[in-house]
Amino acid sequence: MPAPAAASGLRALLRGLRRDRWAQASAAVIVLFALAAVAAPLLSALEGQDPYTYHTELLDRANGTGAGVLGGISGDHWFGVEPLTGRDLFAIVVHGARTSFLIGLAATLVSAVIGVLLGAAAGYLGGRWDTVVSRATDVLLGFPQLIFMISLGAVAPAAIPRPVLLIVVIGLFGWPRVARVIRAQTLSLRDRDFVRAAKALGAGPGHVFRRELLPNLWAPVIVLATVSIPEKIGMEAALSFLGVGIAPPTPSWGRSISDAIGWVKTDPMFLIFPGAALFVATLAFNLLGDGLRDVLDPKTGVRR
Repeated sequence: MPAPAAASGLRALLRGLRRDRWAQASAAVIVLFALAAVAAPLLSALEGQDPYTYHTELLDRANGTGAGVLGGISGDHWFGVEPLTGRDLFAIVVHGARTSFLIGLAATLVSAVIGVLLGAAAGYLGGRWDTVVSRATDVLLGFPQLIFMISLGAVAPAAIPRPVLLIVVIGLFGWPRVARVIRAQTLSLRDRDFVRAAKALGAGPGHVFRRELLPNLWAPVIVLATVSIPEKIGMEAALSFLGVGIAPPTPSWGRSISDAIGWVKTDPMFLIFPGAALFVATLAFNLLGDGLRDVLDPKTGVRR
């Protein structure tokens, strides 16, 4: 039996977003950042630079910043150069977008897959399984996640690729919120008429779970994922800022911001460009998530 209203629900979601100009603008910004991340090598090649080459000859010998206007901004270096190394800042920012988006999207995918499967199974099966999942969710939500991530990042073997480590750790700590929402949604769906009809026709639990429940959970999953992505990007930036995230010389917005703190007075552009990129990207995801939430739950929406 096909899941009712799943496709029509997505169409209604898209129609609602067409009436929200802020959500449309946010989606456009996210697409631009995603394209910049995918085309980072092409964009830096278009400028004629890369994020790894040192240009110490472009530095001011007096203070170590880029010689010239605003940290060395020029036709060859659109955002200037990094203090002490002379690496091109534009190339660092666009390649940093690739790092941040990869970790944010992959960690969100890990959280969403685990959270949806555990939350939906807990809501549908109930009983002891529901109790186990609910208690595990409560424990992880109350766990000092950031402290654990910092500790793990400090002691993890260097042989483990740092992006993979961040994706796994951030993703594993992100599933409880997804599971809690999906469990509540599943509880409201399991007694609906179309689920009862599938059971009456002899459908087993696996069939009902795959064909009736999961397709009707896509809308809240999309909202949760959209809201979770900026959180994951911010977490990667925070860990890199604290020195336990992406290791140099791999470009990362968080580590660039961390390095730029000591140069605010002498070279503020070193902080402004990666900081603005992180701020705009996370703001766009949050505004898009708000727009999706308003469409799916008009009672909480605010007319814009």
